[in-house]
Amino acid sequence: MRYQAPSKFVIGATAALALSASLTLAFSKPIEMRVDGQPLISDVPPVSSPKDGVFVPLRPVSDALGADTHYERKSGDVIVTRGDSVLHIKVGSTKAKLNGMPMTLRHAPFRVRGRVMLSLAAVERAFAVRVRFDKMTARIEVEEPGVSANGPQFEAQ
Repeated sequence: MRYQAPSKFVIGATAALALSASLTLAFSKPIEMRVDGQPLISDVPPVSSPKDGVFVPLRPVSDALGADTHYERKSGDVIVTRGDSVLHIKVGSTKAKLNGMPMTLRHAPFRVRGRVMLSLAAVERAFAVRVRFDKMTARIEVEEPGVSANGPQFEAQ
């Protein structure tokens, strides 16, 4: 087999593809996370996929919502306690328990640089919060009922 130099078309197409990819990365905006209107900083950013949705690092989100997160090395379980609610999940498993009741996750939690990533839908269900992801602004909003960026909202009596 003899080496054949790439054609000008192949070189041009490769250059155009590389330029397109580099411009997309250069101008892409990282996903911003907010909990109750306050920015949430994490050493691992949220992960999004066009097909599977958005995944957020569990510990920073649960901490911002006032929950305690505990990892049991022996069993591999992650236990999140918030008030009277207790969530048990395991990395790689779609089976979970919320307050002792079985719960099936659409997507199994996974790890990114040591952080457990959980889908926004699972966060919404487990913590009884409202979540939104705006693709245009690359922003995730997690809001507790009755709490806004201006603090707790009280109904007039």
